[in-house]
Amino acid sequence: MEPYISVIIPAYNEQYYIAETLRSLRQACKYIEHESEIVVVDDGSRDETFGLACTLADAVIQHTHSMGKGAAMLTGCKTARGRILVFLDADLGETAQSFPSLVEPLYREEADMVIARLPAAAKKSGFGLVRTLAGHGVYRLSGFTSSAPLSGQRAIRREVIERIGRMADGFGVEVGLTIDAVKLGYRVQEQFVPFAHRVSGRDLGGWLHRGKQFCAVGSTLWNRWREPIC
Repeated sequence: MEPYISVIIPAYNEQYYIAETLRSLRQACKYIEHESEIVVVDDGSRDETFGLACTLADAVIQHTHSMGKGAAMLTGCKTARGRILVFLDADLGETAQSFPSLVEPLYREEADMVIARLPAAAKKSGFGLVRTLAGHGVYRLSGFTSSAPLSGQRAIRREVIERIGRMADGFGVEVGLTIDAVKLGYRVQEQFVPFAHRVSGRDLGGWLHRGKQFCAVGSTLWNRWREPIC
């Protein structure tokens, strides 16, 4: 039977988190009424991510080298067979079991894309510059007010992805998807889901990560302004 829901997880060097995430997803899939599958795209990891995923996912695709999150998501879309595509980060751990609530508005025909709003992080990270840039950019380019513009946890009807037909590179992929979907007239909504994942701190690694995010989001906004989807 063809799966109705495909959960796609792009992963890069996630050996410490991915097994728990996948086990939690497996458990949650037992209690949903529709057929489902779990697809992991290993984006050229240099650790044990691929081997761990192979024991727990329905399909695992491995890039020979890191191509970025957008490319990993696109690979997942090409492999997945479901009518609803659920994108989740690999480091959600046991909170991944909450994913069915992300799909409910699609079941009820209330939305075409649902973006998860997560609880406030207990650990302080940056100063919100990337989120502010993303939120303002999404609003200016599409008119959609987003409180979670960077959220990687989202459920999307396959036809939306197919009609958009493009994915931004790196950390700007979610911003690009939101802008394109709204511009094309699809119903996009946000919903609180109690996911929790690793948060980068205020150390050198954290600042470098947020710097890459800022550049990627800025590049995506520039490209969506120069080449609007419609």
